[in-house]
Amino acid sequence: MADVHNKDQRRKNMRAIKSADTSIEMRVRKMLWHAGYRYRLNVKSLPGTPDIYLPKYRAAIQINGCLWHGHNCPQFVLPKTKTEFWKAKILSNVQRDLRNINESRQQNVRVLLIWECAIRGNGRLGVLPKFYGHIQNEA
Repeated sequence: MADVHNKDQRRKNMRAIKSADTSIEMRVRKMLWHAGYRYRLNVKSLPGTPDIYLPKYRAAIQINGCLWHGHNCPQFVLPKTKTEFWKAKILSNVQRDLRNINESRQQNVRVLLIWECAIRGNGRLGVLPKFYGHIQNEA
């Protein structure tokens, strides 16, 4: 199936996709803040530059989009155009994510992955604050 947009329109659409301050990330940050957790954003000194870092607990929170990080869920649909390119791109993202998680663990930083589908979509978790106790109990 051919792309419904011309090259310039597709480029504009793809460039509009944000990598930081996404709506999902903002929701998680707001919940953490209201629960009393203080954090730092996009700490470049940590592997993978996690979205949220809680220094007090040495815990990093990475919020992943299901498409970009190859999550096996109903929200993940491989694009119909340039399929080989997208397979390679998503696979490299997954490999990089695993490498960053391993490097974080070697630095004694715990990593929590939050998937896009857990926050929005048909299978969302509902009330998210239940995971807060896990961070505090492990410290």
